[in-house]
Order: sequence, then structure tokens, then C-alpha cells
Amino acid sequence: QVQLVESGGGQVQAGGSLRLSCAASGRAFSSYAMGWFRQAPGKEREFVAAISWSGDSTYYADSVKGRFTISRDNAKNTVYLQMNSLKPEDTAVYYCAAAAARCSGYGCYANRYQYGYWGQGTQVTVSS
Repeated sequence: QVQLVESGGGQVQAGGSLRLSCAASGRAFSSYAMGWFRQAPGKEREFVAAISWSGDSTYYADSVKGRFTISRDNAKNTVYLQMNSLKPEDTAVYYCAAAAARCSGYGCYANRYQYGYWGQGTQVTVSS
């Protein structure tokens, strides 16, 4: 079992930055691949970024590539999402997720059904 708690959301103007954190409790955090997803009102939950259990591999949605960076600190049981050059279309609730299953490649990491544990979400609002 893994419990996930996101923090760091808020309101920012377009072009600004935010850093989201996801603190994990439970067993063997370092064995889980971690992902960030987001959901805007009236839309499906979509993949944003993911990182392998070791941190060696990262994956990004095209819409955030070059602007967002995912990282993890296994000693602190925490995964981060640094978001720069934010746009109004980035406005959403952002969720942290953990996947116990072995993943290989973008298609696996981007599939929300691979993730068995989810946080409660944190709101990010970007104003123009």
C-alpha cells in the first residue's frame, strides 16, 4: 500500500512557474514508477509526465515537453513536477500516481490504468 499526498498547487499568471510535490508513505516507494496526470473540468484525466523507479527514465506528454520536469528523491519518498512557462490550458487538478507494475516505454507509463495508487489532487490555475 502506498499513500500519496500532493502539494504545491495554486494560482499563477501565464508564464509563471510552480513546483508540485507528492509525498509518499508506505512501503518500498523506490520500487514504484511514478506519474503525474491532470484533469480539467469536463475533460478526461490525461497523462502529463512519468519517471521510472530508478529515475533513469522520464516521459512527457507533447503538450508539456520542454516546460515541465519530473524528478524524484527516493530518500525523501517524494516526486516533483517543476512546471515552467505555464499556460492557461495547463489549468487542471493535478494528480500524483504510483505504479507497482513493471513498465516499459511511453505507452505503458502514459496509461493511467497502469497506476494503482492515486493522490487526492492539487488545483493549478493559470490566468492569462
